[in-house]
Amino acid sequence: MDLKTAAYTLLRANRRTTRDGYQYTVPSPSTYPYQWLWDSCFHSIVLAKLEPDAAIAELRSLLSRQDEDGLIPHMIFWRPKLTRPYHVWWEKGVSSITQPPMIAYAAWEIYEQTGRTDFLREMFPQMLAFYMYLIQERDPHDHHLISIINPDESGEDNSPRFDLAMRVKSNISFFGHMYKRHQLVTMNRTCGFDPLTCMHERFWVKDVPFNSILVKNLERLAQIADVLGEVEAKKFATLHRDLIKFTMREYLMGEGVFWSAIGLEHGHLKVATWAHFAPLFAGIYTPEEAKALIKNHFNNSETFRSEFGIRTVSKKEASYRSNGFWRGPIWFAPHWFIYKGLKDYGFDEEAKWIRDTSVTLIETHGFREYFDPETGKPYGAHNFTWGTLVLDMLES
Repeated sequence: MDLKTAAYTLLRANRRTTRDGYQYTVPSPSTYPYQWLWDSCFHSIVLAKLEPDAAIAELRSLLSRQDEDGLIPHMIFWRPKLTRPYHVWWEKGVSSITQPPMIAYAAWEIYEQTGRTDFLREMFPQMLAFYMYLIQERDPHDHHLISIINPDESGEDNSPRFDLAMRVKSNISFFGHMYKRHQLVTMNRTCGFDPLTCMHERFWVKDVPFNSILVKNLERLAQIADVLGEVEAKKFATLHRDLIKFTMREYLMGEGVFWSAIGLEHGHLKVATWAHFAPLFAGIYTPEEAKALIKNHFNNSETFRSEFGIRTVSKKEASYRSNGFWRGPIWFAPHWFIYKGLKDYGFDEEAKWIRDTSVTLIETHGFREYFDPETGKPYGAHNFTWGTLVLDMLES
């Protein structure tokens, strides 16, 4: 298989254009026929090397439906299909929640490939507004940890990392969990998504991957601000990057790894998921801690490492299901985040392994959504774009 040609062909086949002239890419035509926040950022990262104008168009489309308060919705329903279950999220054609804030990272990737500052200047005010929203509205007590208000904001819809916060049992069904998440959105709408009243009581999680991704993106935002001569914005991004990194180590670290947390006391949600590896992406572990992480968790076949890739949930967890959506299977986005972190820390052998297992899954099964870590069997959506992230692994 010519992976580059196959990936580019898929991205072009999944491309859509709106009546207003916006251009975006659907993650999967049959299963995910809308625009998603971090999916579009992934598309832009890959397209930056293949078709930069399309990468820019992807982000421009994403920003076109930003809320007045700065929030970027996690879904835009450009062509609503009432047969899909997502209609429960709708409000003025977009969802009411967000997703991991990857947009500054994606914009920087485009800039590095093109050297163009025009699109950075065009998009910078809206990007800055998004990160300011997260820091000002999702951290009302100034704890320097950003909270998510729904498991879907993590991008890992039914991860058992959130079972305690959702008040559900580890054996909850896929559709049972979906119903609870939809119910949560409906309840939060009744109070206008006020962080200090209803949302804080219903689901308010300081999530490790979300905050790790934010740290890395604030670093990229500072770099963009520097290029554009935006001095105060650079100070803002650098300050909050450092504050969140420090506070994650202070409150979310335990037993040598990071745990998501709830409550004003930052009670750890002790479910072992790939979240342990996410801080590698943002450089939050010390080199010594990273070595221990690789030895005790990444290379441990009894927990995360399988023949086919890294499990998203430790095999030792009661909630682990090898075919259970985000409750164990292999996904390409976590593989990509882990790969980037491994490379940054100099774990080249481990990075090569995760890259090669990803390539093998695509060459064997095509672009599928997720995979059984025990058998390699593919599940979920067909023609799913996350697999194109492998191109970025191969070229970095």
